[in-house]
Amino acid sequence: MPWINRWIDAFSVALAALVALSILLSGAPTEKHLSVYSVAANYSLTLVEREGHDYVGLLELLDPLGKVSARSEGSRWRVHYNRVEGVFQTGKTRARVQGREIELTGRFLSENDRGYVPVSCLPSLLPRFLGGPVTLREESGRLFIGSVAIHFTASLAAGTSTKLVFNFTAPVNPRVTTDPGSLRLAFTRDPVVAPASPLLTFGSKAIPSATYSEGNGMSVLAVRSTVPVMASFSNDGRTITIAPVSAPAVAQKGPATAPAAPAAPTAAPAQAQAPPANSSAPVYRHYFAVVDASHGGADYGETLSNTLYEKDITVELARSLRQQLESRGITTLVLRDSDANLSLDQRAVFANADHAAVYIALHAASDGPGVRVYTALLPYGEDDRGPFRNWTTAQHGSLSLSQVAANAITSELQKRQIPVRSLSAPLRPLNNIIGPAIAVEVAPEGNNLAQLTAPDYQELVTSAVATAIAAARDQLGAAP
Repeated sequence: MPWINRWIDAFSVALAALVALSILLSGAPTEKHLSVYSVAANYSLTLVEREGHDYVGLLELLDPLGKVSARSEGSRWRVHYNRVEGVFQTGKTRARVQGREIELTGRFLSENDRGYVPVSCLPSLLPRFLGGPVTLREESGRLFIGSVAIHFTASLAAGTSTKLVFNFTAPVNPRVTTDPGSLRLAFTRDPVVAPASPLLTFGSKAIPSATYSEGNGMSVLAVRSTVPVMASFSNDGRTITIAPVSAPAVAQKGPATAPAAPAAPTAAPAQAQAPPANSSAPVYRHYFAVVDASHGGADYGETLSNTLYEKDITVELARSLRQQLESRGITTLVLRDSDANLSLDQRAVFANADHAAVYIALHAASDGPGVRVYTALLPYGEDDRGPFRNWTTAQHGSLSLSQVAANAITSELQKRQIPVRSLSAPLRPLNNIIGPAIAVEVAPEGNNLAQLTAPDYQELVTSAVATAIAAARDQLGAAP
């Protein structure tokens, strides 16, 4: 979407946050959820409280698992799931499934043409329909159908005391949030289960421990840290590495008369001393390109359709672009490779800390045609003064190289007959990046929104971007 729409969206998000906060302060009860994990589907259902018990809609529970139908005969409900019939009666605590009676642990309820059963009866009720074992963790609102649980191990990476590695038995996609002193991995759609002990200790000063907990349809891994850390994903989502983030060697937000010693992790002296050659400090891999999938977590970006959000398309584009860049020998770091929630400042801090030769933010839009390539539009009258770079104009010294990258990408897209425009806009975090920085916004070539999810179109665009970056590699690599 055009950049002006993002300002409108930002206002809408802020307004929604204020409304949510007012509801929270008004004392509104927290909505309860039941997460269901199965081979067929993983999904979440809203629970209702009736007669002191948690209830769930029976049809809503069975529908993602197979073919289900129901009909009402007065106070009697007949439910058919595949070839299994269940007969329920409103107000009764017993039902018949496949001709056999079963205790429901509470009354069957009918409201607004929907049938509800107590959550506590599911371990005995569902096997009658499904023909297999069911495990309920009622206190945390999690239901496991069959052997679908995902287990994990946690240990420090070999040879380091600062990198924590989680290995999972299946791919996971948690929501990642960071707070001072901790990083949280919230698993809402993944059936991650507890280790032998909910408290894990690692003997590391940087990352001393992690705790596992469950509640309201999710499980959470909370990693305690004494330094800022970030999560990176690998092994097709089966491995998550938690590692310290180096402070950027630039920028301080605030007045130009900042003190010589920064007070926040987003500030550092321009003249940073390198560690001595025999230092035991860990050596981090340097990436030529940082690719940033915009939005994520609660920030959906543009709602492209009823089922498609910008945040999902940008992750797919980021993965495709990383593959295209690395196939050309360009080392690439993807900042957001999951449904994580990173602030604009965090994105800039992570990009600056890596000192990459080029930063590429990815966006998606429904209104085309084709691709828009952005460079920063910097505010006037905020030039650098003193030893620190102004946060809002950190891009100033690299703007000409950013334009080089943008021009190269525009030219390559034109060669491939993809409609493209080159623009400047006050699009954060471009103005906070100390090196060459661009944003690439991908839209359909015409009116067919499905083109955004087509792998061949995504590859056509990302291949053009990677080819252009490779062609400008020498110029970008010489950036200060």
